[in-house]
Amino acid sequence: MATGGVSTDGESRVDLHVKILDEGVVRRAKAVGLDALVYAPHFEHLSTIRERAARFSDDELLVVPGREFFTDTWTNRKHVLAVDPDEPVPDFLTLEDTMAEIAGQDTGILVPHPEFLTLSMTESDIAAYADRVDAIEVYNPKHWPWDDRRAREIARDSGLQTFISSYAHLTTTIGEAWVEFDRAIDSAADLVDALRSNAPRRMYHRDGLSHLLKRRVEFAHLGWENTYDKFKRVVLEGNEPTHPAGDYPDRFAEMNAYR
Repeated sequence: MATGGVSTDGESRVDLHVKILDEGVVRRAKAVGLDALVYAPHFEHLSTIRERAARFSDDELLVVPGREFFTDTWTNRKHVLAVDPDEPVPDFLTLEDTMAEIAGQDTGILVPHPEFLTLSMTESDIAAYADRVDAIEVYNPKHWPWDDRRAREIARDSGLQTFISSYAHLTTTIGEAWVEFDRAIDSAADLVDALRSNAPRRMYHRDGLSHLLKRRVEFAHLGWENTYDKFKRVVLEGNEPTHPAGDYPDRFAEMNAYR
């Protein structure tokens, strides 16, 4: 697990969902006062994520490894975010199989962007797995205002804890939204414990024209992300590091939703 001495005042600012990680991300995270962030890129093997998280963690910033699982087939895809999972689990399993695999791990299980476009868990999905989910996202810069409202409604009806994040795919979005926990988060285990124990938290995001522009740029980035080229690379060619036929136990190949 990632470790690092980051908090000195008994509170910790955490960005719970970031897609990118390099020197620029680390500089910006420190400049805006983050103590920790969860690095959960698309389609990267957990071993690679762990290595990068450890490499970019230091005494000022804790980088926690995470996996945003791409479940089911392209047309039925739903995302689930695991914070510091214990063991690698591939993408392209059904939502049921994915939740069963990660439920037994010592990990925080989050619902990112519920009912957002065509890549999210629905209200009924959340109800079905409410005993395994630690928090529901109610704000990120890619959302439109109606997405935020719908997410808050789902969270309220579920009775589950909430979180927000930058969901940053671009460096300039780092630090645009964060959660402030009432405790020191000095290791990945500390963060998982805070999530699983429903630790008190406050949530903040920036405002104004600059933030609005960053939100729109992040949303526009979705168009680049979801091109046919990505569909071909991920679905047709099946050569992603998180494909079930890759570096995983043989049983996962039999669980492939495309099989």
